[in-house]
Amino acid sequence: MAEQELRAIICPNCGKLVSARAETCVYCGYKNPGLWGVGPKLRQLFQNFGFTQIVTTVCVALYVLALLLNPSAIFRARGGGLISMLLGFLSPDGAILDRMGMTGLAAILDGRWWTLITAIYLHGSLPHIFFNLLWLRQLAPPVEELFGVSRLIVIFTVSGALGFVVSFIVGIPYTVGASGSIFGLLGALVYYGRSRGGTFGQGVYSQAMQFAVMMFVFGFFMGGIVNNWAHGGGFVGGYLAAMLLGYSERQKENNRIQLWGIVALGATAVAFLFALWRVLSALF
Repeated sequence: MAEQELRAIICPNCGKLVSARAETCVYCGYKNPGLWGVGPKLRQLFQNFGFTQIVTTVCVALYVLALLLNPSAIFRARGGGLISMLLGFLSPDGAILDRMGMTGLAAILDGRWWTLITAIYLHGSLPHIFFNLLWLRQLAPPVEELFGVSRLIVIFTVSGALGFVVSFIVGIPYTVGASGSIFGLLGALVYYGRSRGGTFGQGVYSQAMQFAVMMFVFGFFMGGIVNNWAHGGGFVGGYLAAMLLGYSERQKENNRIQLWGIVALGATAVAFLFALWRVLSALF
């Protein structure tokens, strides 16, 4: 049944039904409207499960796996004051996170470039993953509605990776978490609000800026516990990605945009293959 549903798609250029594997649209001449059948399958995947649910599942699964790979680390005493102890509750072992794809100065200097992506989906404690996923559920749906799922995938991936690039440049030794990507979603919403204008655009801009300022202030208040460099880099990355890709109201999701989404997913898959290879090498 799924294969039958994918045989016909809506051409992203003219909006008429064509074959998912057609080389050109018979109505408008648009080349490869179905991206060899990959584009429709990608849309169907995220329609069935949802971007937020997929990212949440991956993050939770990796967090639980990190705990299970070294359960003794869960009960290890941690110093640094009450706040550090609370934020470090149920923290996976650092060596395990390093094998699974933690990034930072040490990892990049060691040539593990793929950690710029894998670290987005890893988290260092229960409060860390809880608050990041809470913000993800708040911000990803409006970004998906305004930009489309392919742009959302690119914004999330690029902003998270750029946040870690900035972290590397300033010398952060070790870092994980989706907060750079979360700030990237805010950056995308800020761009949308400024670009669109009007009552609705101004409303989006004001609320996104309020959230961003609040989260930046919270991050600086927490000091070295929070990677503020990743937050800033992620915000800029999300803003720039949104500016380069545009949003649905101005330009429908075409093959070029879908292809960028596929590239981002492919890069993520390759990054995790490298991480899996490193974990298996350490275990066996």
